[in-house]
Amino acid sequence: MKQKVHTLNLDLDWKLVKSISDVDRFDASWTTIEKKEGQSLRQLKAIATVRSVGASTRIEGSKMSDNEVELLLANIDITKLEDRDAQEVVGYFEAMDIIAESFAEIDISESSIKNLHNILLRYSSKDEWHRGDYKQHSNSVEATYPDGSKQIIFHTTEPGFSTINAMQKLMDWYMADTDTHPLVKCALFSYEFVTIHPFQDGNGRLSRLLINLLLLKEGYKWVQYVSAEHEIESRKTEYYRVLRTCQAQRPNENVSEWVVFFFDVLLKIQGQLLQKLAQNGSESKLSARDKAILTFIEHHPGSKSGEISEKLGIPNLSTKRALSELYNKNLVERHGLGPGVNYTLK
Repeated sequence: MKQKVHTLNLDLDWKLVKSISDVDRFDASWTTIEKKEGQSLRQLKAIATVRSVGASTRIEGSKMSDNEVELLLANIDITKLEDRDAQEVVGYFEAMDIIAESFAEIDISESSIKNLHNILLRYSSKDEWHRGDYKQHSNSVEATYPDGSKQIIFHTTEPGFSTINAMQKLMDWYMADTDTHPLVKCALFSYEFVTIHPFQDGNGRLSRLLINLLLLKEGYKWVQYVSAEHEIESRKTEYYRVLRTCQAQRPNENVSEWVVFFFDVLLKIQGQLLQKLAQNGSESKLSARDKAILTFIEHHPGSKSGEISEKLGIPNLSTKRALSELYNKNLVERHGLGPGVNYTLK
């Protein structure tokens, strides 16, 4: 069954209904999980924050690894944010932190979105002239690939009245629509926002921050303990392809493929969160030695047994035995053969 929501067309079929039901079924059990997993959730939120910041900025071209992001965020000195990647990472982190702490007080309005854009780009010297204001020049969306090459994905809404009008209509629709399911509204809002591309730069990053904001405001609080941005980064080519396919039909495009992608991301990160919680439950029964090994591997993926032994001061034979047990418990993954064997977290 085809349905028109805002200015977009959507195929409302049983697959989409099932996806909505699956996400909501998990959400219904979240309050119980949250009470049970207090300490684990604090650790997961810290990990998810680093992964989200790293992934969302890398989608737009940053070269910083998660380890580099973690180190930067642990020692932020705004007087030393000289390179663009560091400026963007800290800006994203601060905008994300404000959303996590104050989402209930942030209304869905043009002024709030402009304020988040200003925070997102507050340390970027090249963006000082336009941050917090709608674009003054036409901007097309480009995909940046690992080899540095770029490709135009689509042409965006023209600056000036066209952008102002499109954003006003988007806000009016979101606040007035009480019939569409909140998850579908979130998917459509993020699509329409990134398609309008209302700011000169930072639209992709802001669109992913807005996904988190909208989900939190709609009561899906579990999203802060897992990284949607990381899942999107792992499927970056598909992410751009789906957007391009839908936007090629504009105006009045059918965005079913985007909504399916959006829900698939939600279901994947739900699964990852459940797996991580189960893993933490298993880890609570481990010895101090095994927990130390897991923590080391988490921060040094690809470590070999000899390196782990040396850094932790554990005999090599004991380390190899522990790694074998952790592998059998499905807590670590083993890569390579012979002397080249290395380990990452499951």
